[in-house]
Amino acid sequence: MKPLSGRQFCRLLERNGWSLLRVHGSHHVYGKPGHRARISVPVHGNAALKQGLQRRLMKLAGIDPGDGDSG
Repeated sequence: MKPLSGRQFCRLLERNGWSLLRVHGSHHVYGKPGHRARISVPVHGNAALKQGLQRRLMKLAGIDPGDGDSG
């Protein structure tokens, strides 16, 4: 799994049907119709997300880790 920045992860979420609900400071909060989960993505410039956080967010979003390599 390639490390993604917060911005890249946001684009990945949007390609998978998630929409931006609000921005609170440096955290972008995403939601998707039919899902109760809200996903908060820290966007700190081009800094890569930590591996464990990225894995957890992908699991919450229902995204296969192999999908993160494109983009």
